Amino acid sequence: MAQAVFYHAGCPVCVDAEQVVVDYLDKSKITTEIVHLGTARNRIEEAEKAGVKSVPALVIDGNVFHINFGASLEDVKG
Repeated sequence: MAQAVFYHAGCPVCVDAEQVVVDYLDKSKITTEIVHLGTARNRIEEAEKAGVKSVPALVIDGNVFHINFGASLEDVKG
């Protein structure tokens, strides 16, 4: 089964993307973890290492998919 991580910062763009994108993923083929970088600040470095440049972003088996634009990771760090 594929593994996915949906990174977001809690902004309206991120929340909307989470509700739409995660709902459309086939749960029989993929396991998705939701990571709110505003509350899990210790995971920002992990997101950067995965290649995330902005949120919301979905990482599936090492492939990064940036969805719309809510905030850059630099903004999230600040």
